[in-house]
Amino acid sequence: MRLTALSAVAGLLAAALPLAGASSRAEELTVITAGDQNMVDYVNNFLAPAFEKQNPGTTVRVVGTGPGDAGSQKIVERLDAQKKAGKEVYDVDVAVIHEKVAGKLVQDGLLDKYRGNIDTGKLVTRGNARLALGADVDGYVMPMFNSQTAIAYNPDLVANPPKTFDELVAWTEKNPKQFGYNGIKGGASGVSFVISWIYNYAGDAKKLQEGPYDANEKAKWDDAFAKLKAFNKNVALTPGNAGTLDMLSRGEIAMGAVWVDMFYSWKANGQLPPTMKLVLPAPGMPGQPMHYVIPGKTAHKALAEKFIALATSPEVQANGIVKQFNWYPGIDAKYVQDKLDPAIWQKLFTDISPDDLAKYGKSFPIGPYYADLLEAYEKKVAE
Repeated sequence: MRLTALSAVAGLLAAALPLAGASSRAEELTVITAGDQNMVDYVNNFLAPAFEKQNPGTTVRVVGTGPGDAGSQKIVERLDAQKKAGKEVYDVDVAVIHEKVAGKLVQDGLLDKYRGNIDTGKLVTRGNARLALGADVDGYVMPMFNSQTAIAYNPDLVANPPKTFDELVAWTEKNPKQFGYNGIKGGASGVSFVISWIYNYAGDAKKLQEGPYDANEKAKWDDAFAKLKAFNKNVALTPGNAGTLDMLSRGEIAMGAVWVDMFYSWKANGQLPPTMKLVLPAPGMPGQPMHYVIPGKTAHKALAEKFIALATSPEVQANGIVKQFNWYPGIDAKYVQDKLDPAIWQKLFTDISPDDLAKYGKSFPIGPYYADLLEAYEKKVAE
């Protein structure tokens, strides 16, 4: 990421947004975020300058807890420890978490129900703001962004990309080893593909995504996993998320399961041919958000709500989330379109439209089904 450019955009954004009333005293807002270093950089170099400009006298302090689910788990442990210690005020004002832990934080009474208090709350339409892997989180979370998996393809080699999983199976039979995904160990794009397969060929997809958990559901997957094992004989199993993109770039495969933001970042950096395209086949593939949450015992509730309202405003979602990171916005994309240069909008939404996302963007299954699916893949599919 070019941080100088990001900071410059933040400065322009801060200048363009109306100033809030000057604070009568200095306040420090502590934002703690899971995720890679780019998440910390985004708050430090983009959100914080804009928010501090809006709120004179306020300082934003950012703490990173590390990548992946482990980073979110550290946030859970931090808040839980303060609850158990009987703290009257917690040392976190805003947290950015993976959806996997959102339900636990709500169930444990650690979060404030705030979304109805901010104007941008009504701009959220995707179901993952109501259910997080089956857990009711409605009102407690605001999506920072939505990531999404899809099928990347080389149009020079694939004139008519498959629009369904049946079409993909038929294509691989005619074009062996030209489709790639990374199984379940090399990265989440492969996990997403396996889960999409089960959604398509076995069981009740809605039940897997929303619950309740029923251990007997596993018996419905056998035929689908047998079909997947046969399918794998005609595909290239890649070494990871980046490995799939690398094989696409070198022409070793013509199609592959990828994260959309990684795909566009590789194209922007010249690591993929500019002609590469995306398709999101029916009945869909999973993606996942990162969520803004507010601990229930923050000392700065009103300020925290203002921070998230800014972070989820159409202007910030356009210039930060979409323009800088190639993520899909956390709010409904239609509110972001007129804030973006048409070329940027076309880049992100031509292959996969907002309607496609609304129709085919799925969530990952609830935790128990997720674990069962990975275990079943290892037993029934992995060689």
